[in-house]
Amino acid sequence: MDHGFAYVMTGGFLGVPFSTDGIANKTFGIAGISWDGSVTNRTGARFGPRGIRQASHMLCGDEHPFFDTTPVEDLVDLGDLLLPNTSLESMRKALIPKVASLLASQTGEQQMVWLGGDHSITLPLLRAYHAHYGQPLAVIHFDAHCDTWESHFGEPSGHGTWVYEAITEGLVIPEGFVQIGIRSSGVRAAREYVSEQGGRIYTGRELRGRDGAGLQDVIDEVRARMAKLGNPPLYLTFDIDALDPAFAPGTGTPEPGGLTTAQAMTLLEAWYDLNWVGMDCTEVAPAYDHAELTTNAAATLVWTWLCGRMMAKSEGKTY
Repeated sequence: MDHGFAYVMTGGFLGVPFSTDGIANKTFGIAGISWDGSVTNRTGARFGPRGIRQASHMLCGDEHPFFDTTPVEDLVDLGDLLLPNTSLESMRKALIPKVASLLASQTGEQQMVWLGGDHSITLPLLRAYHAHYGQPLAVIHFDAHCDTWESHFGEPSGHGTWVYEAITEGLVIPEGFVQIGIRSSGVRAAREYVSEQGGRIYTGRELRGRDGAGLQDVIDEVRARMAKLGNPPLYLTFDIDALDPAFAPGTGTPEPGGLTTAQAMTLLEAWYDLNWVGMDCTEVAPAYDHAELTTNAAATLVWTWLCGRMMAKSEGKTY
């Protein structure tokens, strides 16, 4: 029998075939970065790409209910990148040229999505994007943690230092750096670092109980901030622990008091036509998940971002 039940499907994200030919004639590429050697609590994010792909197989049948489109015919899954798994610096050194090669092969409106992996992967991604575009990027960063530590439990770099490193290296526009959902414990200097550099932090407390029209001021303020900066290339990094553990228990460092999946969807849907150039989704650790809540949330968020890009393309939104 030929059928499309999710539990018997094979293939990559949204069930598309795996390919080793790069983005080729597709609009979007997906690649996994199965690295979790920098976590400070529970390991397991190396299995995130596999879990997100499996959960996404429920989404491949029809169009997105808000954007009324699907990226299935415009998507290729490149599988997981082969990388060292015992050294952060070796992983990053190997990752950057692979990312650079994929970015260099992009034409027109082609874009990549990266499935993590712990959040230390975002720094080398931003290094590659900065080199590709020849300018700093704006960033929208969903997370429970500020990731602005100057060191990582005695080590110079890790999944909690990448924001500090990206800003000090000039990879990003400080005023164009927006954090959403921050709520973990930490010294004031780290918690407020982004705002002191000119960026904007929407804490978990500030967003409690707000959705729909209650988020309109956030939506408008971020749009205005990007417009004031001339709508520079904008990168999305979504740490799944931005969501409350009730919605995403499968992560290495869960923090109570977070966003709902609906809040995250509201924001991504509203910002669909910003000048996005790529995204990653990190810190999904399926071993700690329950009933696939986390992998389903991650897959749906990535799918929503892709469908939003499809909608923006159909509307001719360019910068």
